Amino acid sequence: MNKIYLLLSLCISATGMAQEEKKDNSEKDLKSSLNLTWEANQELSENEFIKAEADYRRAISKSNENAIAPYNLGTAYYKKESLEEAFGRFKQAGELADAKPEKHKAFHNMGNVFMKNEEYEKAIEAYKEALRNNPEDEETRYNLALAKALAEQQKNKDKDGGKDEDAEEDEDSENKGKKDQEDQQQDNKEKDGGEQEKDEDKDGDGKEKKDQPKQGEKPDEQKQPRKSQLSPQQIKNLLEAMQNEENKVQEKMNEKKVKGPKSKNAKDW
Repeated sequence: MNKIYLLLSLCISATGMAQEEKKDNSEKDLKSSLNLTWEANQELSENEFIKAEADYRRAISKSNENAIAPYNLGTAYYKKESLEEAFGRFKQAGELADAKPEKHKAFHNMGNVFMKNEEYEKAIEAYKEALRNNPEDEETRYNLALAKALAEQQKNKDKDGGKDEDAEEDEDSENKGKKDQEDQQQDNKEKDGGEQEKDEDKDGDGKEKKDQPKQGEKPDEQKQPRKSQLSPQQIKNLLEAMQNEENKVQEKMNEKKVKGPKSKNAKDW
């Protein structure tokens, strides 16, 4: 029995020593991680982002108890508009943090990333989680109200956009129907015009009409000069009569020339 108690005591002692050693190593790693975080903060303040980024990463790999390093690295990414990287680090910080103030900051900044990406519904949930860890933060409360307003505005815009698309589709369909109707009417006109021309080429009995004279023209039989119906003797007599009339006119004119004009009475002055 004594041997058993001795073995149990040794096991408990060894376990305690291992836990103590593990705790010491964890504290050592956390201290080293915090030191690297402090160095990265200094480098970042001197605008040496590449060095700062490297030290933040080393600090994160050193200890999983240091929520400050991922949070600060996320903030650095956020300022450089590297939103995807920033969100990942804020999320990591929120998972590592034990204290509510640290969790509040992480979720608040996650909400800010969602706002930048216009993902307002997700931003609302992130701000709500931040307020659960710090209900007194007025900035988070204001951001939550803004996110709700923008989300509602986005819903209305999407709804109106869907209506506009439906209206455009209806208008396109109506225009297509009108065009089809106009095309059909044009086809009917052309068809009726062709049939009308064919009908005009036929008379009332359905027979083909002969070429009709144009307006102002006479038929071919009227264009032809009429043959003279006077006999040769009648023509001779007519010519002689015309000659006699002409001779009479000439004699009268000669008489006037011989007699001279009549004199007019002179006026007294």
